[in-house]
Amino acid sequence: MQYSLQQADILIDLAEQTLQLPKHNKFYVISSGKNGIGEQENSGKTPRGWHQVALKFGEFAPINAVFIARKETGEVYDQALATEFPERDWILSRILWLAGLEPQFNQGEGCDTFNRYIYIHGTPDTEPMGIPMSHGCIRMRNQDVIELFELIPENALVYISEQTLNLS
Repeated sequence: MQYSLQQADILIDLAEQTLQLPKHNKFYVISSGKNGIGEQENSGKTPRGWHQVALKFGEFAPINAVFIARKETGEVYDQALATEFPERDWILSRILWLAGLEPQFNQGEGCDTFNRYIYIHGTPDTEPMGIPMSHGCIRMRNQDVIELFELIPENALVYISEQTLNLS
């Protein structure tokens, strides 16, 4: 199946560390995988190519709600919680779980985005944006991921590009 950038609901530019919603004229700074770019299972890298938003979690959760295994823990992130659990990879506010659409590239054995639990999710506002720092997911500011969650439906088309996207 072939897609064009004009069809994409979400465009993620890994070179520039940005996420765009071209149909809504929105633009956000993000943080992708600190291990780089790639599709390999257990690599901690951010996958490329065509994806869709498979599932969404957290519709009514408060800002900074903490998620573990896509379930709200009842905790709300703050500095005290951060101090108590310094090793936690914080997944906050909302989750958009991605599924790859390209067989043998980002879908299937050893490279499956969905089975790798690659999300677009909120992160503590103390975390830097614009530089790769995640475990492979796309991290966003909490206010931004909540806005994204409200604008973008399940099954929305997502393109993750390794190269700078020149859309002008």
